[in-house]
Amino acid sequence: MKRFAIIGLGRFGQKLAIDLSAAGAEVIAIDKDKDEVEALRDQVSCAVRLDSTDEKALRAQDIDKVDVAVVSIGQAHGQGFESAVLTVVNLKQLGVPVIYTRAEDPIAGEVFSKVGATEVIYPEIESAERWAFKLIAPHIEERIDFAPGYSLARISAPASFHGKTVLDLQLRQKFNVNLVAIKRGEHELAKRDRKEEIMNVPMPDTIVYEGDVLMVAGSDADLAKLPQE
Repeated sequence: MKRFAIIGLGRFGQKLAIDLSAAGAEVIAIDKDKDEVEALRDQVSCAVRLDSTDEKALRAQDIDKVDVAVVSIGQAHGQGFESAVLTVVNLKQLGVPVIYTRAEDPIAGEVFSKVGATEVIYPEIESAERWAFKLIAPHIEERIDFAPGYSLARISAPASFHGKTVLDLQLRQKFNVNLVAIKRGEHELAKRDRKEEIMNVPMPDTIVYEGDVLMVAGSDADLAKLPQE
């Protein structure tokens, strides 16, 4: 299991540390604030109060031996941003192979990338984008981003799809999305007295029923245009 260092224990850092620890990972949680550290003391492998701009202090806690470090220091004030930048520099100097950094905006993200961050996280921006998509396309139950603007999404087959074959639906021709897999809905499974039926490679003559779970891939714009009824 990978070893993680979470540096900066605000709401994002705390949640990340707790979720990683709950998944069985070894987590070192770091912050300058004593109260934030104490709050996680019993929920992670190790919670330490230290100044992450001090390279020696990081090395003393074996941060140079972690697989992944996440810098989640609050940047609302200039001092926080400076501390985050220096922390990324220190982690790079220590040889940490993967460094993720939380940024407030793209300009800050560019700075982090230039000083050594492997990838930049924009939680506020990404959350807003997810909600925008959810409001525009409420029929998309879940989606996984695999490239900027492109996703693998899960939808329930609407009534207009009921009884039609994959060939009849022409999802690629009409909506520019690809059907990846089908999982039969509970209603159809009950009628067939089956527990689960998944078609990883739907054929042209495969029939789709209302309530089936469809995994489809395409651009976010095209996915949002799929029928809802």
